[in-house]
Amino acid sequence: MITNSQSLPLFLECLLVSSFTIGVILLLKKFFKKHLTAQAHYNLWFLLLLALPLPLIPIQFMPFADSFSFWNSKSSLPPQTAPSAESPLRQYNWMEDITVSVERYDLTLLNNTLFYFWISGLAILTVFTLIAGLKINKIKKHTNSLRNNELLSLFEHCKHKLRISRGLIVGESSLVKTPMTFGLFKTYVVLPRHFDQWLSEKDIEYIFLHELNHYKNKDFAVNYLMAILQILYWFNPLVWLAFRRMRLDREIACDAAVLNSLDEQAYTEYGNSIIHFAHKASRAVTVDLANHLNGSKKQIKTRIEKVACFKSESKLLRWKSAAIFIFAGIFIAGQVPFVSVMAHEDSRYKFKDDRIIYEDLGNYFAGFDGSFVLYDEEADHYLIHNKNQSTLRVSPNSTYKIYGALLGLESDIITVENSSAKWNGLTYPIDSWNADQDLNSAIKNSVTWYFQTLDQQVQPGTIQTFLDQIRYGNRDLSGGIDEYWLESSLKISPVEQVQLLKKFYANQFGFKEQNIQTVKNSIKLERNEGALLSGKTGTGTVNGKNINGWFIGYVESGQDTYFFATNIQNEDNSNGSKAAEITLSILKQKGIY
Repeated sequence: MITNSQSLPLFLECLLVSSFTIGVILLLKKFFKKHLTAQAHYNLWFLLLLALPLPLIPIQFMPFADSFSFWNSKSSLPPQTAPSAESPLRQYNWMEDITVSVERYDLTLLNNTLFYFWISGLAILTVFTLIAGLKINKIKKHTNSLRNNELLSLFEHCKHKLRISRGLIVGESSLVKTPMTFGLFKTYVVLPRHFDQWLSEKDIEYIFLHELNHYKNKDFAVNYLMAILQILYWFNPLVWLAFRRMRLDREIACDAAVLNSLDEQAYTEYGNSIIHFAHKASRAVTVDLANHLNGSKKQIKTRIEKVACFKSESKLLRWKSAAIFIFAGIFIAGQVPFVSVMAHEDSRYKFKDDRIIYEDLGNYFAGFDGSFVLYDEEADHYLIHNKNQSTLRVSPNSTYKIYGALLGLESDIITVENSSAKWNGLTYPIDSWNADQDLNSAIKNSVTWYFQTLDQQVQPGTIQTFLDQIRYGNRDLSGGIDEYWLESSLKISPVEQVQLLKKFYANQFGFKEQNIQTVKNSIKLERNEGALLSGKTGTGTVNGKNINGWFIGYVESGQDTYFFATNIQNEDNSNGSKAAEITLSILKQKGIY
C-alpha cells in the first residue's frame, strides 16, 4: 500500500524507470529501424509493459531482488588483539536519553501534494476508462449478428486461414464507423452498419484478416493492460506518447501479417481497403479498450506508406530482429538492481519464524506507533507486539553506537587500553559532550561526535564491509559519513535489532572476544535481584521534534538471557527515555526484570 510519506520517492522512481525504458526503446527502434520486422517494432514495446510495474512491486515480491543486491559482500575485517577490561556499572540515570536535533527538509507538504495529485489524476482517468468500457458494452448491446451467409462463409474461411477454431461473434452496429475487435472472454468483431453496401468482397476479406490477426495476437488483452498502466502512469507524457506509438506499431504489424499472407499484387488492394475508412471520424474513446482498423489521418498515412513499400520479410531479418529484442531485454532488465536498491531503503524486513507468539501490548504504547520484540534464549521463541511495526525499518540513531564502537575496536582506531578521543573544540548544547571522551563516557553520554570521529578515521569502504558482514538492516550509507545513522539512510527493524543483538552477544561474527566483551561492558546499565540489564537508548530528533525512540538490549537472568528491542514513533514525543520506560514496564510484567 502506498502511503503519503512514500509518494515522492515512488513518484521519482516511476518517472525514472518509465522514461528510461521508453528512451531506450525509441533509440533502438530508430537505430535498428531497417533491421527489425514490423512485428519486432511492436514487440519491443512489451519490454515497457514489463518494466512499468517494477517500481510498484513491493521488494519482498520482486523476483531475484536479493540476487541483485549490492550488499552481499563476504569480506571481513581483520581481527585485532586487545586485552579485556570491565567497567563498573553506571551510577547515573541512564534512562535520561541524550540527543541533538538534525535538520532535514520537511517534505510532508510535497509528499501530501504529490500523493493527492497522483490519486486525483488516477481517479479521473479511471472514470474515463469506465466510460470507455460502458461505450464498449453499449456497442455489444447494439450489435446485430451478421446474417449474410456468403460473408459468414468468408469469415469462417479467414478464420481457417489463420488457424482460429474458437467461435467468435461477428456483427454490425450503427454505433461504430470503423471495424473493431474487443472482448476478453467473448470476442466481438464489429463492422459499421450496411458495410457490405460500400465495400467489395475483397475489402471485407482484408478487414476480416486484419481483425482476426488482432484476435490471434490477443491484442485486446494487451489493451486492458495498457489501460491499467496508463492510469497508473498518467502523469508521464512519455507514457502517453509511447502507448500511442505502440498502438500504431501494432496496426502496422497487423497490416504486415495480412500482407505476408497475400500475393504481391494484392498489396495495393489492401492499402485501398484501409483508405476507404480514412474519411471516417476518429473514435471518441479516451482510453482504447478495442482494436480499430481506423485511426487518425496521420496514422493512416503512415500505415499506407508502410504498405506501399512492404517487402516480404526474410529469415535473416527475423533472426536479426530476435537478436535485437534479446539485447534490448537484457539492457532494460539492467534496471532491476537499481529498482531493487531504491525500493530497499523503505522495505520491510522479511521475517519468517515458526517460534513466534504475537501479543497485544497496546496499553503500554498509548499515543505511539510502536513495537516490542522479545527473544527468550532458553525457550527459543519470540514474543512480538505489533507484527506490522516489528518489521518496519527505521533509523537506528544512537542504538547504532554499539556497533560503531565495535567497528572502532575491530579497525584498531581505538583499543581497550586507549579509547580516548580529543574534544573537537565545537560547543554542543550538552555539557558532557564538551570534553575529551573515552568509549565508556561516549556510550554513557551518547556522545555523537565521538562516534562520528571513529567513522572518519576508518579506511574507505570499511564501514560498508562491516555493515555487510553483520547484515545491519538495509546497509545504506548514502546519507553521508557523519549522518547515515541519524534519521538518514541507514535503517533497521526491531526484529533485526534483536537478531543482531543475539549474534553480537554470542559473537557469531568471529570478532575478537576482547572487543565484544569491551562493548558489552560499556552498555551494562544496572542489576536488579540478580538480573543484569544491558542496552542502549536512541532518539531521532528532526527539526527539534522527537519522532523516533529506541531501547534495545538484553537481560541476563540466571541460566536464561532475554533479548529485546522497543521502538516508538509519533510526531513529537518519541525518545529513548520513553522507549526504555515502556520496555521496563513490560519486562516487569513478564517477570523478567
